Amino acid sequence: MDILSSYWSRAELITNGLILLHLLGALGVGVLLGYERSYHGRAAGMRTYALVCVASTVLTVVNAYPSMWYGGMGHPPVPGSGDPTRVIQGIVTGIGFLGAGVIMREGLSIRGLSTAASIWATAAIGVTIGLGFYMVAIAAAILFVAIMSLFRSLEQALPHQTVMHLTLVFTREKAPPADRIRAKAKENGFEVVDWGFHLRNGSGQFEYQLVLQAMGSPDPMMLITALSEADSIVEFRLSPSRI
Repeated sequence: MDILSSYWSRAELITNGLILLHLLGALGVGVLLGYERSYHGRAAGMRTYALVCVASTVLTVVNAYPSMWYGGMGHPPVPGSGDPTRVIQGIVTGIGFLGAGVIMREGLSIRGLSTAASIWATAAIGVTIGLGFYMVAIAAAILFVAIMSLFRSLEQALPHQTVMHLTLVFTREKAPPADRIRAKAKENGFEVVDWGFHLRNGSGQFEYQLVLQAMGSPDPMMLITALSEADSIVEFRLSPSRI
């Protein structure tokens, strides 16, 4: 019981409190940086930035208190003993590869960035529990759940720019000029901010890849309807830049 109670001693609670202050500061910075990306419609937004910033802070700050590891029984490694910092390094590296596996790219859209960040953040919580900072681990888990659950709605409620990706496929001889496509997008409330072109070998098809930025609050269905009515189009795909 003395060993178990040492994890909740006064010195441990004070150390946990100091670490929590760092986490709150990291949360604020991550949200601020993430909102800038979210405002411009980028794939990584508030949730991804907040998770990465807080998790990085957890892994960094716990290394400042080695004497408080394992309920105050931590000590510098001696020759022949295990070094927790090397274990942490291996965990972070390995989880990074695991997180990369859930990131999917569909055309110009990217899925899974927040999921990958949450996997990495979960590893940070596991490291914190392993070192005995239980209060920090509980608080970090609550923060991460709040970030994943609430920040999507917050991102939608805050002012932001809507960016969408549009892929148009035409037969080569019927492909309209870029100016006509730009005008059609503008008629339906979107401005073309970037272009990509692809001539498919063997199929005789010409592909436009467009990045569209909404002007105001247009209805994407109007653009879809306009595209569906074009006889020369073979295929099209409209998708948000952030998923």
